[in-house]
Amino acid sequence: MTSSNLKRRPLLVALALAGLGFGQAGVAQTAADISKAKAEGTLVVYSTTDQKQVSSLIKDFESLYPGIKVEYHDMNSTEIYNRFISESAVGASADVVWSSAMDHAIKLVNDGYAQPHKLSDASKLPDWAIWKNEAFGTTFEPIAIVYNKRLVDPSEVPKTHAEFTKLLSSKQAKFQGKVTTYDPEKSGVGFMLHSQDAMASSAGFWDLAKAMGQAGMRVQTSVGTMLERIVSGENLIGYNMIGSYALVRAAKDPSIGVAFTQDYNLVLSRVTFIAKKAAHPAAAHLWVEYVLSQRGQTLIANQADLFAIRSDVQGETTISALKARLGNAIKPIPISPALLTYLDQSKRLEFLKQWNAVKAPK
Repeated sequence: MTSSNLKRRPLLVALALAGLGFGQAGVAQTAADISKAKAEGTLVVYSTTDQKQVSSLIKDFESLYPGIKVEYHDMNSTEIYNRFISESAVGASADVVWSSAMDHAIKLVNDGYAQPHKLSDASKLPDWAIWKNEAFGTTFEPIAIVYNKRLVDPSEVPKTHAEFTKLLSSKQAKFQGKVTTYDPEKSGVGFMLHSQDAMASSAGFWDLAKAMGQAGMRVQTSVGTMLERIVSGENLIGYNMIGSYALVRAAKDPSIGVAFTQDYNLVLSRVTFIAKKAAHPAAAHLWVEYVLSQRGQTLIANQADLFAIRSDVQGETTISALKARLGNAIKPIPISPALLTYLDQSKRLEFLKQWNAVKAPK
């Protein structure tokens, strides 16, 4: 993806929507459904995605369904999880949860906090993207290595996890205190990504984690902070970062480089569900239908830059484009009970104990 392509996005998405003939019929819902949603008048969304990034999506939804106001609250994944549970214990909370911490979302669904939604068209979604007709994957975002192009030579950029381990081990002086990644103790999405990495390749992940620990890695709770420190040169390279955010920043800042691994590359999907106690259930059903429609997904890909998960959406930030680029290296994280594995308290504590041991080697 190039910065010129990103700059053309507003025109491209306008042409795409016009070409598809999208109007009210762009989302398949009955007049009765729409009437109920408009009578409710409000939709409350708790999301980990920055509101500015999805503002076009919100505005388009509100323009399609005038009379429905979206109250969008963006916060970190751990805050969403704790706040939603706390509020649900005494009454209604958000109508819709939309989280990049896939495991947290699945736990909430598994624990009975969601209500079912039957999509009007699920044929263009991967089979693993829907669970129990309650949890839905909405994006297809590659996890990336991000680096400072001014300070890291192209020959140093790792193509595999083993190459990353070798780089840190062979050039300890250069990368000492200069490696960053998520803090799994404080970031829900960070814990999910690292634990999924360990499941994908236990030996490979822990070898790399040990190398990062010996390099004095710096851990953060947000991609934004990691990107800022890579741009400034305070850090040189970042691991397990959400690629969609990094690519948007790279399009604006020539010092940012984004790389994907060729042995395997995790792919995250933001999970959404409708709250069982939703105060505005009709509006919530309308929103989920919209986000997973071709219209909503076109905006997700071409204006929110979050990578569309529907196979019939065109562009560089889509599932088809990513498959063409990475081929068999793509490793999507399925929406399934397997995400609950490391949320078991004993397994979580065991993982964090091992993480802290390699993070601060003696």
